[in-house]
Amino acid sequence: MPYLPVEDYGIIGDLHTVALCGINGSIDWLCFPSFDAPSVFGALLDDARGGRFQIAPTDQSCTFKQLYLPDTNILVTRFLSEDGVGEITDFMPVDDETGAGPFRHRLMRSIKVIRGAMRFRVVCRPRFDYGRATHESFRVPDGVEFHGPSLRLRLRSSAPLRLEGGDALAEVVLTQGEHHHFVLEAAGAPEAHAGRGLAAEVQEEFLRTVQFWRGWLSQSSYRGRWREMVHRSALVLKLLTYAPSGALLAAPTTSIPEAIGGRRNWDYRYTWLRDASLTLHALMRIGFARESKRFIEWLGARCSELAPDGSLQIMYGIRGEHHLAEQELPHLEGYRGSAPVRIGNEAAHQLQLDIYGALMDALHLYDRDGEPISHEMWSNVRRMLGWLTRHWRLPDEGIWEVRGGQRHFVFSKMMCWVAFDRGIRIAQARGLPADAEWAVQRDAIYDEVMREGWHPGRRAFVQAYGSEHLDASVLLMPLVRFIGPTDPRMMATLDRILEELVSDSLVYRYLPELTPDGVGGAEGTFSMCTFWLVEGLTGAGRLEEARVIFEKMLTYANHLGLYGEQIGLSGEALGNFPQAFTHLGLISAAARLDAALGGG
Repeated sequence: MPYLPVEDYGIIGDLHTVALCGINGSIDWLCFPSFDAPSVFGALLDDARGGRFQIAPTDQSCTFKQLYLPDTNILVTRFLSEDGVGEITDFMPVDDETGAGPFRHRLMRSIKVIRGAMRFRVVCRPRFDYGRATHESFRVPDGVEFHGPSLRLRLRSSAPLRLEGGDALAEVVLTQGEHHHFVLEAAGAPEAHAGRGLAAEVQEEFLRTVQFWRGWLSQSSYRGRWREMVHRSALVLKLLTYAPSGALLAAPTTSIPEAIGGRRNWDYRYTWLRDASLTLHALMRIGFARESKRFIEWLGARCSELAPDGSLQIMYGIRGEHHLAEQELPHLEGYRGSAPVRIGNEAAHQLQLDIYGALMDALHLYDRDGEPISHEMWSNVRRMLGWLTRHWRLPDEGIWEVRGGQRHFVFSKMMCWVAFDRGIRIAQARGLPADAEWAVQRDAIYDEVMREGWHPGRRAFVQAYGSEHLDASVLLMPLVRFIGPTDPRMMATLDRILEELVSDSLVYRYLPELTPDGVGGAEGTFSMCTFWLVEGLTGAGRLEEARVIFEKMLTYANHLGLYGEQIGLSGEALGNFPQAFTHLGLISAAARLDAALGGG
C-alpha cells in the first residue's frame, strides 16, 4: 500500500524500544526488543519487504483520527464511518523504569466499536532482521508464534487467527461495546497474568500504564503558555530514553530521508554527546531531575572510557558501545524509494570539537543545580581538557557532520571556548584543582573567533574561517554566553540569518548549494534551528518576532504534537522521526520565551 506521510505516525514505547503507529492502524516500525535491534516491522523503509502489524476497517471510506490519552503515551486511533465508529488503543507497558530488573517486552493492541458495527482486518506480518531473514510460523493455543533465526515472537489474540504465507491474519465484525485484544511479545516470556485471561491482562496493564505516564509527568514544573506542547515534548524525550543506561536517543528510526529521493539518510538510534547540554538544560528547566541525573551518569561512564590520549567519541551506542559500523541494506528500497537504507553510523569516528563544550556545559549545569561533580569525574575532565588544549586549533567535521572535508567551523571553536570556560567555572565554584592554561586557551579562542569568524563585509558571523556563508549554528553564541544577545555583532547576524536562511519562519541550517558538505542533494529546513532563532530573538528583546515564529513553528507539528528533524517546503516532516533535538529545542524556547513575556 502507499507510504504514509512521516507526519501521519504516532509513537508508543516501553523505555527499551518504540513502535511507530500509523493513522491507518498500521505499525510500520518496531525494533525488538531494543531501539538498536533489527526491525521486526519495517514497512516504513520498504512497504513490500519490511513487514507490518495492521488493524484497520475493511471499509476504505472510513475517516481516520488519532490522539493520545491525556498526559500519557497511550495512542488511540479512531475510525469513523456512517455505519460505525471504532477505536484501536495501542501501548507498551513499562515494567521497570530503572531498567535494573527483568523486563517483559509487550506490545498491546485493543480494538473496540463505540457505535454501530464495523468489520476489521488484522494482518501481522513480521519480517525479521530488517527483512533479511526468513521465519516459520506455528499455531499455539492462544495465538501464533513466529520463529526467526535469533528471535521468536508470540502473538496472543482473543480473535481467531489463521496462518497464510507465514503471516497471521484475522477478520472480525464487532458491534457496539464489543472488543478484541492482541499482545505481541517474545515467545517463552513468563506468564505474568496466568489464569487471568487476555482481556483482564490488557485492562490491568492499561491502567498501570496510564498511572505510570501521568505519575511521571506530574514531576513537571512547567506552567507556562504552551503546557500541552511542552509536556508532549517531555513525553517524547522520555520515550527516547533507554532505561537500563539512561541514554537519550537522537531518534528511534533510521534512514527516513532529509529529502525524498535523496541520499541524506542516516541511522539516529544512538546517543550524541552534543545532545548532553541541551538535554540537561531542557529537562532540568522543567523539573525532571531524575532523568537529568541518569543522563549525567551515562556521560560519566563515557568520560571514564576516554581514549589513551584523553579524547572522546562524538556518539555512542545506547549501552555505551564504541563501534557503530555503518552499512547499507540494498534489499530495502527506502522510504518512498529514498535509498540507501543505512544501519550504523560512521560519523562516530569523526572529529567534532564542539562535543567537548556540550559535555562541559552539561557538567557545569548539573554541578551548579544538581549534585557536585565527583573526584573521579573531575580527574577525567582534566585529562579531557588537556587533550583539547593540544587539539582545538585543528579543523574538524563540525556540528553538521560534513563528509566533504574538515574546516575551521566557527561553532566548533566557540564550543571549545565553552569547554574551557565551564571547566574554569566548576573549579572556581568548588575549589577544585585546575590548569592555569585553561584561561589562556579560553581567551585565545575568543579573540580568534571574533577575528576570524566575523565577516566585516557580510556583517555576520559565518560558518567557517575564510567563508562568507551563513550557518544557523551561530545562533547558539548568546545562548552559551559567548557573546551578549544584544551585542551589535549578534544583532547584525540575526538580521542576516533572517534574510538568507529563513523561509516563512523556518530556518535552514545552511545552504548546501553554497557550502557543499560532501553528501549531495537537497534538504528541508532544520527544526531545531528555528527554535534557536526564537531564543536568539527573545534574548535580543525582539519578543513579537520571537512569539510569531514560535507560534508558526507549533503549527508544523503533526496532529499529535510530534516533530521530525526537518520540514519540507510543503510542511511535510523529513528526516528521522520523532527527533529528540527538535523536542529539546521546543522546551527550551518555550521556557525562555515564557519567562521574557512574563510567566512560565
